[in-house]
Amino acid sequence: MMSKLVSSSTVVKVGIADLNVTKAPNKIRTSGLGSCVGAVIYDERKQVAGLAHVLLPDSKLARQDNFNHYKYADTAIPILVDQLVDLGARRNLLKAKVAGGAQMFQFSSGTDLMRIGPRNVEAVLEKLEQLSIPVLASDVGGHAGRTIEFDIQTSQLKIRTVNKGEAFI
Repeated sequence: MMSKLVSSSTVVKVGIADLNVTKAPNKIRTSGLGSCVGAVIYDERKQVAGLAHVLLPDSKLARQDNFNHYKYADTAIPILVDQLVDLGARRNLLKAKVAGGAQMFQFSSGTDLMRIGPRNVEAVLEKLEQLSIPVLASDVGGHAGRTIEFDIQTSQLKIRTVNKGEAFI
């Protein structure tokens, strides 16, 4: 009889303007972070984590009432926290790591409207502060896209940056 190897962990993928939560031994990953911000929130002891791929800073930019709440920092982060608590995380022990928020293109106008990456970072950090979630590490800014993968068992965030290789925070 042949034995069957069964992998006990999977990589949970999060798309653009999306979020998801999972438990160890799974990992959670998102790709295509340009001006977008990947916010990982986790409870180290309960071994649960969630990731939001935030596209824009503020839901006031939505032009309709029925919008994707996962798209905006001010709405996605609280939803992610609620889903983590539903999965067993303790709200008062949550921690965060943040990556992305690049300024992908240079604009000569210098208007605040075109600073989408930095504005996304500011909005995510502000929401995390409002929710009293400490940010333990971040890799934000620059001009290159990133892919991030969070290992719940080690609390390490692997960041692969275009043309710069990998780093762990």
